[in-house]
Amino acid sequence: MTDLRTPILSLVLIPALFVLAGCSDRTAGQEPTAGQNAPALEPSHSPPSTSGGASVTGTVVETMDAANYTYVRVKSDDGEIWAASSQFAVAVGDRVVVPLQMPMQNFHSESLNRDFPVIYFASAITKEGEQPPAGMPPGHPPIGGGTTASGAGQVTEAVEPAPGGVTVARVWADRASLSGKTVTVRGKVVKYNGNIMNLNWLHLQDGSGAASEGTHDLAVTTTATAKVGDIVTVTGTVAADKDFGAGYVYKVIVIDASVAPK
Repeated sequence: MTDLRTPILSLVLIPALFVLAGCSDRTAGQEPTAGQNAPALEPSHSPPSTSGGASVTGTVVETMDAANYTYVRVKSDDGEIWAASSQFAVAVGDRVVVPLQMPMQNFHSESLNRDFPVIYFASAITKEGEQPPAGMPPGHPPIGGGTTASGAGQVTEAVEPAPGGVTVARVWADRASLSGKTVTVRGKVVKYNGNIMNLNWLHLQDGSGAASEGTHDLAVTTTATAKVGDIVTVTGTVAADKDFGAGYVYKVIVIDASVAPK
């Protein structure tokens, strides 16, 4: 009688070897390269829900400052997350509370030249037991210029309006009637944040308006770039009471703007 045990054993072992090889490849592919920091979340991990004022409390295991932000990697019982907010004093080992606001997936930080699978741009990251800064509206993002002034300070020198253009103060004063209309504004760039919600965000001041009322500073969204200190002319659409979601609420903002040198 022909012995069938050897062919049958081969049919069983060969697929098993392929399965083991495949598992080995996947395991090796998940290992970080030398010096690589652990990602904020596993690629298959969905960002936690941001509804209902959700937050995470955990221990800071990594932190850095860049472009007016403080970045923190926070370890909690549920895993690790990256978050950023306006610069604040924090050290590795501190316990902090992170509001889960403005989750950004596959975010690239130009200032750090670093990619984050998921990062939260929080209104204020506070140490455990502390209260958020006074006057910070709930959900207000760290780029500023929303429901309050940007905090960049009053520009002392006046910037002459562009031909046919309007001043920052005029946009604020007439925001209701100007909403939906195209305006041209010339001013100094006092703040710039790139690649947030696939847009660049800048703040203009031209010496008009009142810092105490926040009417001296105008937020602008654009796909163009600029540098703090540049005098530029922007042309875009006025939007009053604009809500981008996740706490990005602006009493007035110029959107989809072109940016030209002075």
